[in-house]
This record gives sequence, C-alpha cells and structure tokens, in this order.
Amino acid sequence: MKLAILSRNAKLYSTTSLVAAARKRGHRVRVLDPLRCYMRIEPGKFLMRYKSKPLNGIDAVIPRIGNSITFYGTAVLRQFEMMGVYTPNSSDAVLRARDKLRSLQLLARENIGLPTTVFGDNPDDTADLLALLGDAPHVIKLNEGAQGQGVLLAEKRSASQGMIEAFRGLYANFLVQEYIKEAKGADIRCFVVGGKVVAAMQRQAREGEFRSNLHRGGIATVADLDPAEIDTAVRAAHTMQLDIAGVDLLRSKRGPLVLEVNSSPGLEGIEGTTGVDIAGAIIEYIERRVHRRQARRR
Repeated sequence: MKLAILSRNAKLYSTTSLVAAARKRGHRVRVLDPLRCYMRIEPGKFLMRYKSKPLNGIDAVIPRIGNSITFYGTAVLRQFEMMGVYTPNSSDAVLRARDKLRSLQLLARENIGLPTTVFGDNPDDTADLLALLGDAPHVIKLNEGAQGQGVLLAEKRSASQGMIEAFRGLYANFLVQEYIKEAKGADIRCFVVGGKVVAAMQRQAREGEFRSNLHRGGIATVADLDPAEIDTAVRAAHTMQLDIAGVDLLRSKRGPLVLEVNSSPGLEGIEGTTGVDIAGAIIEYIERRVHRRQARRR
C-alpha cells in the first residue's frame, strides 16, 4: 500500500509514529506538507503536484491538518478524494468537526449527551441568552479554538457578560456552556478507530486550572470506561462521520457528556499513558479498508 500523511511537520510524534507503523507493516509512506501540494481542476480531471512533481498511485491519505490551515488543508484532502484516494476522515468530516457549534447541533440531533450550550449574536440578547443557560459558572469558548485556547471560565454572571462583550468586540464566534462541577476539572479522551474505542485516558487539570488539556499542564492516567461511555464515544465519532477521532467526555450526574470530537487527535499523550499502539491500529484499519476497496474494483 502506498500511503500519504498530510502533515506540516514530519518530526511531530504523531506523524513519526504513523510513518513507523506503516513501514513496519511493509507499506510505502510519504509525509506531505499540504501547503506544498497544489492542484489542477478541470471537468473530469483532478491533478495534484508536490514540489513540482506529480502525485500519483497513492492508495490512502491520512489527514493531520492543523486548525490554522483548515481551509487549504481540506481543499487538498478533497482533491485526493476526487482522485479516488481513500481517507478515513473525509474533507467534509474534518470541516464538520472543526466547527464546534455545528458539531454540537449534530450531536444533539442524535440525542448524544453534551453540556447545555447557548449561542447568540446580538448584544441586546445577552441577558436572556444567559438566562436560558442558567446560573454561573459558565464556560465560554471560541468556536474554532484548540488545545484549550480561547476557553474561559466565568464564575459569576457579570463576568460572563463582560467576557461575552469582549469576544463580541473582537468579532469572534463563541459558545457559552454550563460548567459541569462534578467533573472536578477532569475529562476523558477516547480514541476511536473504525468504530471502536482502542484507548482512553483521563486528563486532570492542574491545581488552579479548569482546563485539563495536556498542553495546559494536565495530568494523564489510564481511564476505565463503562458501557455508556464507550457507546457515547463511538456514536459521537459516527455522527461526525470520522473513522479516526478523539472524543472528549465529561463524567456528569446525568451520564457522559461530549465536549468535543477531534478529527486530528494527537497520539503522544495517549500512547504514552496507555501503552497502546494506536498508530498501528490506525494503519491496520486503513489497510483493511484499502484492500476491501481494491477487491471491489477487481
């Protein structure tokens, strides 16, 4: 199998792990910087070039597209799809997951648990918007933030109002959510591959911090999931149409709540914590899917 990984940095842990896992299974693999890919589009013909050379014969592509290049990265991924290349996470699925508001709407439609969320645009509606949500504390999130960036905790309603006014002054899109106190600053990252949870870790926020992201100093331990948590993680990934996903859950009094579904989840923290060869599981899954596609074409 000839495999391509779309990644801006070939030295990142997640990228190097996937490369090593692919080569271990005897596959040819290339890391492509999506910003160096360019394309020609005409009726019935889709061409891709990379650093002045054509890209042909690729069987599968794994997108590792960062938030800052979502637009161009998904355009490159879409071109590969048009060329008949398999990807576990389609360009549409990546875009769907990057939009927190859209993600929550889709999850809510499927009756998947999530923190109560409000969203509005007009400053005149702020008081009623917060009344719809209920008493503080409130969590205020930028719609396209990542790794805990653009996430704030407002302890009082007046603080919520002030933060909302500040975000509106920056013309930022944001959500306001209920704060799940009983989670005690911890969340669970479930790594889903092909409709199965292959690994899970609990991330605990450091003292004085409510964000549990490892990039924010959170501490990770192996998580034991109950059936409801496994089912929620799998359903959330399926709803977002992602075959590879990091699903972040909160444990609440009313059951597991989905915080976010990540289309390019990092491998370093969860592989190091759980000891699970997630990169190997990803390559094995892609291998099965590509072989199935090839068999259908014969």
